[in-house]
Amino acid sequence: MTKTIEHDRSQESMEAKTRWFRSLSVDERMDVFCSFTDLALSVNPKLKDRNHAEPIAGRVQVLSAT
Repeated sequence: MTKTIEHDRSQESMEAKTRWFRSLSVDERMDVFCSFTDLALSVNPKLKDRNHAEPIAGRVQVLSAT
């Protein structure tokens, strides 16, 4: 399998993103999560003050078995 970088979102399937994430080590995955958390907190610092997450009505996450 040749690894390439795609620049068109239509060429990046959810499965391809999942394979990429699974290819990371545990330390690399934690770095990604920490980066996302830092990004979210930089945009909305009040997020850290919330105690309970609530689902957003109408949003559904679809998972498929690989």
